[in-house]
Amino acid sequence: MIALLQWVTLAVCGIVALARIPSALRGENRSLFFIFAFMTVATLLSIEAPYLAIDQVLGGTNVANLILRFIIFGAILALGLRLARGFGADDALRLITGRAGIAVLAAASAAVLVVFLMMDTHGSSAGLAAVSIKDDRHQALVEYYGAAGRLYPAYVMLTLLPAMLRTAAGKLPLLVRFSAGLLAVGSVAVTLSLLSPLIPPALGFIRFVVNYSAILCFAVGLALIWVGKIVAKRAPKKQTSLT
Repeated sequence: MIALLQWVTLAVCGIVALARIPSALRGENRSLFFIFAFMTVATLLSIEAPYLAIDQVLGGTNVANLILRFIIFGAILALGLRLARGFGADDALRLITGRAGIAVLAAASAAVLVVFLMMDTHGSSAGLAAVSIKDDRHQALVEYYGAAGRLYPAYVMLTLLPAMLRTAAGKLPLLVRFSAGLLAVGSVAVTLSLLSPLIPPALGFIRFVVNYSAILCFAVGLALIWVGKIVAKRAPKKQTSLT
């Protein structure tokens, strides 16, 4: 089930990213292309087989995992800016681009890098599973590393959640409200990921379900907003041709 969810998420993100290439080349909504491209690469590096292959090329020291963390930060920043502007959430935009947002991003980035350097990361291992079982110290460091990586995404999504909930409950077209609802669910899932250390090892699959559900909600929600814009542009033309 987990493997299926991973590959479905990768396929959805990859297909939408490819579909956005013509618009990006024309200079239209390039931010959407970069968001989906980031999400595609992040999902690819989250899957064991491609992760191991890529990390081996990079030296087999799990540098791919460090790259993954910063790709996620980039994707979340681009997503946050896009959604804040799209939903007219000026308060969220200030929290993301202002001193607080920059401070959280800098602190999370520094924490991820410092904790990574404190570990013996030799031996490619998806999710740093092999690193975690080396000893109690490494087990704790992997947990700190994961917590630092989840901090910034949770911060950005929490700032956007009120605007998405307002939109979902508003009077805009159904497709837009449904998209906002999906994005809100994704935001809640990202926030809940902060509780990952509390999940018992026997229920570890819940972490994967929460993480990939969030990515799917973001991908489908953004894609539906894009579809909604296309439909809205064509509607007046259709009406004109009939009159």
